[in-house]
Amino acid sequence: MIKGIAHLCIRVADLGRTARFYCQGLGLEKAFDFRRDDKTVGFYLKAGNGNYLEFFEREPAEPGANPIDHLCFEVDSIDSVNAAVAAAGYTPGEKKMGADHAYQAWLTDPDGVRIELHEYTPDCCQKTGRTCYL
Repeated sequence: MIKGIAHLCIRVADLGRTARFYCQGLGLEKAFDFRRDDKTVGFYLKAGNGNYLEFFEREPAEPGANPIDHLCFEVDSIDSVNAAVAAAGYTPGEKKMGADHAYQAWLTDPDGVRIELHEYTPDCCQKTGRTCYL
């Protein structure tokens, strides 16, 4: 069911400053950008072994907010995970195709942590490296 951690999403004040730290400072490589209209609004960095860090610029009204937005698991089958979640008495997430061409579903753990499930497709940005247009 769960293959591993797909990504951790972090909200940041300055995408350029963040990219410089993680790429130049820590040596990570950019996988792809998220763009809305003509603006880069986020990006993925390769963190090794098919794991990623996902960054989005936070809104100016969000200072002091927890920078960790959500945890994402890569799964073999969202349908299987949703069935197990429902069988355990929890509410499964709705499976839908994301802008990155990966299937996704959203859950919330008992303490309110947002959890995204990703089921990659051959055309997803995580596999192709193409820019994701939101």
